[in-house]
Amino acid sequence: MAKTEIYCDCDVIHADVVDSVKAKMPDEDVLYDLSDFFKVLGDSTRVKIMWALDEREMCVCDLAVLLNMTKSAISHQLRSLKQANLVKFRKEGKIVFYSLADEHVKEIFEKGLEHIRENN
Repeated sequence: MAKTEIYCDCDVIHADVVDSVKAKMPDEDVLYDLSDFFKVLGDSTRVKIMWALDEREMCVCDLAVLLNMTKSAISHQLRSLKQANLVKFRKEGKIVFYSLADEHVKEIFEKGLEHIRENN
């Protein structure tokens, strides 16, 4: 079955629309950072960690057991998530507990999951 392509076949430029959107478009740096933000979520291991941390604060050892990975591998992924400001940590003695960085991150993650589930 042939795939039908959809394209715009007009010569009209809606200048008012273009100008309005252009005036609101974020700076290039902001869009670049947003792109990086979503790239970090483009790894299934990091998404599994995010899901676990959405459920509950956890330490590296617990995450390693849960995901059947080494502590080193989990730490590497957590470092990426921390650099992207998606997770935070707190120390309790020698134990380091990780959680999602804030409500925005929790909301973005849960909305993404909700979107995927409603389309499956």
